[in-house]
Amino acid sequence: MNPTRALVVAVDLDLPKRPLAPELEEFLALVEAAGAEVAGVVVQQRAAVDPALLVGVGKARELAEIAERDGATALFVLNDIRPRQRTNLEKIVPLPIVDRTMLILDIFAQRARSREGKLQVELAQLRHRAANLAGLGTVLSRLGGGVGTRGPGETKLEVDRRRIRLRVAALERDLERVRRQRDVQRAGRKGEPLAALVGYTNAGKSSLLNRLTNAESYVADQPFATLDTTLRRAYLGPGRSALIADTVGFITALPKELVAAFKATLEELQHADVLVEVFDASNPDWPRQEESVREILADLGLAAAPVIRVANKIDRLDTVARALLPPDALPVSTLSGEGIEALRTRISQRL
Repeated sequence: MNPTRALVVAVDLDLPKRPLAPELEEFLALVEAAGAEVAGVVVQQRAAVDPALLVGVGKARELAEIAERDGATALFVLNDIRPRQRTNLEKIVPLPIVDRTMLILDIFAQRARSREGKLQVELAQLRHRAANLAGLGTVLSRLGGGVGTRGPGETKLEVDRRRIRLRVAALERDLERVRRQRDVQRAGRKGEPLAALVGYTNAGKSSLLNRLTNAESYVADQPFATLDTTLRRAYLGPGRSALIADTVGFITALPKELVAAFKATLEELQHADVLVEVFDASNPDWPRQEESVREILADLGLAAAPVIRVANKIDRLDTVARALLPPDALPVSTLSGEGIEALRTRISQRL
């Protein structure tokens, strides 16, 4: 099967707190992570999105021409798109439209390995589809197996809201059983200290887990390589050990459907004695990424949780760049092992 050819569309609203460039770069990485090819990128600068089409009428017609010329098979939209905008835009650009949430859900569907992970992804997909059912009519019948439609729910794309509600209720019951099983497991390790790794996707949390615990958890240089929570025991010093939890990575404006569906997984953070907040110090966009992580933690009620900041991937920094790192962030390289022993000591002290 030929890969989806993506025509990427973004409206630049010139927002000081959310500049387009880093988010567009991140979006393109997500498109490629989903297995699609980028056929082209079109950016329109506007003071506000068009309420009817997202982009202007002229730009929409231009998109249709570019898509035909470059052989695009789907339109990938960075901005939030409403059902009405989707329906209207599809009349001018006759292609399936994949929004950012659909794209992230597709990647999650590809990466889910455990039964729990698959349940959570399907639940998030169905909730998103239910919320956008009004604008998905013709899209759902034509997307087939392409990006944005993968996963456990793909055979039920055209079910009505009532059937979606029934399936959502069944998934919620299954995940509630998973949550209770986690509670039992937690009770079994009562009294053992727990440190949870949190951070932006691809910050190197799984690599850090492997360094701290001598484990071999799956690691990949791509967004959302890890979905399932992994627990490993780490040696912290003579007679001292702790459990380390690796959790799903965060991203700016993480879809609310995912946060809700992954509630059982993210509950591990609620029970942690300390959060180890990891950021990729080699990424010039790390301050924005870290701010996004903190916003999600606040949404989860963890704004006041004890935190150890870790600046990862310092092997990629020169002396000047290292000197500019925040003084309260522990510099670490999971590649060379630099800073790992200092982190063990810091975790032990905080626990």
